[in-house]
Amino acid sequence: MSTILDKIAGIEAEMARTQKNKATAGHLGLLKARLAKLRRELITPKGGGGGTGEGFDVAKTGDARIGFVGFPSVGKSTLLSTLAGVYSEVAAYEFTTLTTVPGCIKYKGAKIQLLDLPGIIEGAKDGKGRGRQVIAVARTCSLIFIVLDVLKPLQHKKLIEHELEGFGLRLNKVPPNIVFRKKDKGGVNLQTMVPQTELDLDTVKTILSEYRMHNADITLRYDASSDDLIDVIEGNRIYIPCIYLLNKIGEYTKPKGQLPDYESPVVLHSDRVSVEDFCNKLHRTISKEFKYALVWGSSVKHLPQKVGKDHILHDEDVVQIVKRV
Repeated sequence: MSTILDKIAGIEAEMARTQKNKATAGHLGLLKARLAKLRRELITPKGGGGGTGEGFDVAKTGDARIGFVGFPSVGKSTLLSTLAGVYSEVAAYEFTTLTTVPGCIKYKGAKIQLLDLPGIIEGAKDGKGRGRQVIAVARTCSLIFIVLDVLKPLQHKKLIEHELEGFGLRLNKVPPNIVFRKKDKGGVNLQTMVPQTELDLDTVKTILSEYRMHNADITLRYDASSDDLIDVIEGNRIYIPCIYLLNKIGEYTKPKGQLPDYESPVVLHSDRVSVEDFCNKLHRTISKEFKYALVWGSSVKHLPQKVGKDHILHDEDVVQIVKRV
């Protein structure tokens, strides 16, 4: 496993160093093909596949299956419990859900299975944590719900997409419109229906050579990339629709550009009323990313007033946290 990961890291480092232009297209295509083969070996190690095990392998029931994917403690379990009435252990610490928890709802007569998957971590696609089992179950779903923490949605979105992409899932995409047919002889025949930005005959031959293929008919019906061609050659990609869910919205006291929510105040202890205490009550990571806060209320002279972590808040103050970029 470590050898494969070392090879993957080496190829990714070489790709990062290589400038992307017409002259390097063939070399980059070769590196991407090697990377795809290593990732396939990582997903399905030699010696047999076997089941997911450890409570991850859930029998498929109903007319469709929806998987809840996200980082630990973003509220997947609470959401599943609300939707399906299924108890999935919830706590204020990470990795509460350790196995796949199934639920079921009915919508317009259709039975839909809901799966609360354990929180994935960065590096899941490379076998870290239980990422391989989690994403393997996600590959069997009809729809993916990616649950994001409202406090860092874009950061989590990018990381999760990267992990799922590395495991062969293609979110909200259709299969490449590429015709690929292997043959016994005749060399490589490439036909293009539209002008190509990245792929030419030499690049295609270089990619195919990594798979020890020297005879094939290929038709590109759109401006395709080397990644698209590799996906077609690999033949194990899963194309799944995805919906992004922004959770924990109630932890925003005053979202930028919106009115404060007076119905759901943040309640602080009487001897812990600083802005830092306020941040810690919302989420333990906010203090680390804190830049300054804007405060409206009796604790400040100007409305709003920029304050630091040590500022003491008064009852009914309205606070907006600004984080470092």
